[in-house]
Formats: sequence, structure tokens, C-alpha cells
Amino acid sequence: MNIEQAIQKIFDVGIIPVVRASTAEEARQAVDVIHAGGIPVIEITMTVPDAPAIIREVSRRYGDSVLTGAGTVTTAQQAAACVEAGAQFLVSPGFSAGVLQTASAMKKLAIPGALTPTDVMAALEAGASLIKIFPCGSVGGAKYIKSLRGPFPNVRFIPTGGVSLSNAAEYLAAGAFALGVGAELVDLAALRNQQAQKITDTARALVDTVRLARSAASAERPAQGTPR
Repeated sequence: MNIEQAIQKIFDVGIIPVVRASTAEEARQAVDVIHAGGIPVIEITMTVPDAPAIIREVSRRYGDSVLTGAGTVTTAQQAAACVEAGAQFLVSPGFSAGVLQTASAMKKLAIPGALTPTDVMAALEAGASLIKIFPCGSVGGAKYIKSLRGPFPNVRFIPTGGVSLSNAAEYLAAGAFALGVGAELVDLAALRNQQAQKITDTARALVDTVRLARSAASAERPAQGTPR
């Protein structure tokens, strides 16, 4: 899958589940129950033990039916290892020129993290196609995304940190390209208590929320006369 195809899939799904887990087995279980809920995108963070091995396993198991990515990628070395393991996209908590350069050389999508307008400008100058806003919930949530869209109307933002089922529609209405959802979806306590269905149900509800929010936005556009 090339970079443009990965970007399109992320937009089509609208959700990037961020899997942080204490063990490799928890991560595997999380991937399975999220996929069962209708989300064919997954981000395995480098904080998970033996993350590249899990990425390789998920990539082989699901193939192109799941867009498998690596998260919390902070160095060029990590970026190369994740791509070699099968990652189709890389996500960082902040900006790393080395990660972006490595991803570009290996023809994979890199999504740098940013928080301030200065961060956004640095990421754009380095060639970023998508930008993660993290930790978005700590600096105003959907209102902050709307504010950033003022000076950066054409930038594709992915708010992460504090995004949940209860505020997902608000983020999308504010102009988010897609949503990074962590513990609010990947509920490790539910996994450990044999309540995996809770995660699957939340995944389904998030998919429905994205669909309804985008349908509402499309219905508004003719009346407004200008596209968002």
C-alpha cells in the first residue's frame, strides 16, 4: 500500500485505534476485538513489549484488510525497524525529522505529532501529509482543532489524547481529518476482566459516529455554499 492509499484508508475509516498494552498477548487480543468492531486500522505503539514482532504478526495475519501502523515512533532506527516489520504508517508523539526522512525513503506514511502552530509549521515544512495533534484534550479539545483550522484550513489534523465516543462527533464537526483513540477504546481493564465485547461495541459505535457526522457535514455544505 502506498502513501496516498494509506491516507485514503485512514480518512475512510476515520478512526486510528492506539494500542498500548502491558504484554504482547494483550495487544494481540486488542487488535482482534477492535477489528471485530469494524475498524480495519490499528496503531501498535512502541511502548508495547516486542512491538515490531506484533506488527509483523498482525500484518501477516490480516494482510491488506487491516492498515497496520506503528505508534510512539521517536527515532529513525525505530522507524526503519517498524517498516521492515510490515508497518504501513508511522505515528510520532512529536516532530522528528529523522522519522519523516526514513519513512519517505522507505515510501511509507509518517504522521508527526504537533501541538502548537510552530510545531504544525515545522511538520509542514518537513513534508508531513497528516499531522497528529497531541495531547489535544489537554489544550481545549475540539475547540482547539477549530482554532488551528483558522490559520491552517487545508491541513489534515488527527486529534489524539482525550478523544472518546462522547466527543468524537464534536471533533469531526470541528474539522478533524480522523481521530486517534487510545484508552477510551482500547480498554485494557475490559480485556483483563473478560469483557472484550465492550471494546468491540465501542468500536462499532465510533464507526457509526464517524458515518453520521460526515453525513451531517455533507448535508450542510450546499446550504453553506462552501466546502469545509
